[in-house]
Amino acid sequence: MAFDFDLFVIGGGSGGVRAARVAAGETGAKVGLAEESRMGGTCVIRGCVPKKLMVFASEYAEGMQEAVDYGWDVKIGGFDWPKFRTRLEGELDRLEGVYNRLLEGSGVQVFAQRATVVDPHTVRLADGTEYTAKHILIATGGWPSLPGVENEELGITSNEVFHLDELPKRLLVVGGGYIACEMACIFNGLGTEVTQSYRGPQILRGFDGEARGHIAEHMERHGIEIHCGTNIAAMRKVEVGIEVTATTGGTHVFDQVLFATGRTPNSKGLGLQEAGVEIGRRGEVVVDQYSQTSVPSIYAIGDVTNRVQLTPVAIREGMAFVETVFKGNPTAPDHELIPSAVFTQPEYGTVGLSEEDAREAGPIEVYSTAFKPMHKSFIGREDRVLMKLIVCADTRRVLGVHIVADHAGEMIQLAGVAVKMGATKEDFDRTVAVHPTMSEELVTLKTPVRRA
Repeated sequence: MAFDFDLFVIGGGSGGVRAARVAAGETGAKVGLAEESRMGGTCVIRGCVPKKLMVFASEYAEGMQEAVDYGWDVKIGGFDWPKFRTRLEGELDRLEGVYNRLLEGSGVQVFAQRATVVDPHTVRLADGTEYTAKHILIATGGWPSLPGVENEELGITSNEVFHLDELPKRLLVVGGGYIACEMACIFNGLGTEVTQSYRGPQILRGFDGEARGHIAEHMERHGIEIHCGTNIAAMRKVEVGIEVTATTGGTHVFDQVLFATGRTPNSKGLGLQEAGVEIGRRGEVVVDQYSQTSVPSIYAIGDVTNRVQLTPVAIREGMAFVETVFKGNPTAPDHELIPSAVFTQPEYGTVGLSEEDAREAGPIEVYSTAFKPMHKSFIGREDRVLMKLIVCADTRRVLGVHIVADHAGEMIQLAGVAVKMGATKEDFDRTVAVHPTMSEELVTLKTPVRRA
């Protein structure tokens, strides 16, 4: 059978674009790609990139105050949100253009509309046009979830937060995951009065317990009001803002409510189940180790599979897909020991196991220290850095590294190389410290603080 395309990709995020470009550019495959929104997907348009730029913007207020304490004559003014937003939107437009040019340069045919699956080898565009493809790749990502409370449409999600008309004076962030915590820190840094509400006992569930507590303490010390063990019962619009009633009974008014209550695989309405593709309980496209679905001609990568919701992972999965399907080299993406960073203030960098998970796997030693870094202690700040190693007591391998500090994301990338290579505690010990730095503590931790 002659197909219109060798590969048709549904979704123009980082994973889908990478797979399309490599398949077309390196193997000569005829590739089509449909994206119903903006090219670049969540990371470039509604996630990592605009978020990180907002992180940068939010750090300057404290940076300027520190400059004063260091002796500089600095005039600290207000934050011009419209000016920043205009520049941010211009940068996103530029990046979207880059993605489109990369696809065009690779010979990928782009369709700026929604596409759905008709059968194992056919896709239908929103205008009714149908195309056949030998292989179909689903790369539609995820979508913010809402908690289902009364009048929740009064709030916003991470999709809308970058395009607010004005900076809210009072913001309620609902959720305790990394997006919620990052947004709480960002708006606090921009001068907003921030309250964070989370139904669980502590923010950042799933991460290392000691690091979670360290970050929460820092956030509260810098003015973020965190309420754990509570949720929203109802919301209603009032003259002065949005009135929110908590499950604990209190009622408060905010200018804006941001829901960061999780993300759901974006698989609805794509015709996947009708085509025979297995969909999991949370809406995830079920795939095997090679990203193949229950329909042999249909594959899926990225957040829509709900494996590891990280942009670099989606890109790796896209590359592995091309290796497997178009280069004849079966390649399973490696999901073990993935470094990651939470861009709270300070940042949290982590790779490997938390102390809690490592303890369940076998006997461990924990090396941990919290201290005032030179940069902060010189000007009398109370902020403390956390450095932590989790070590297997039997093999001496470093099972986990946890860093809570400014620029922890940069540090954990290199620590991730060592952990991925199987470095032992003695390998860390043999490494000469770079002095004076915060990160030297990682190679000077001599005595375990506890064994389990």
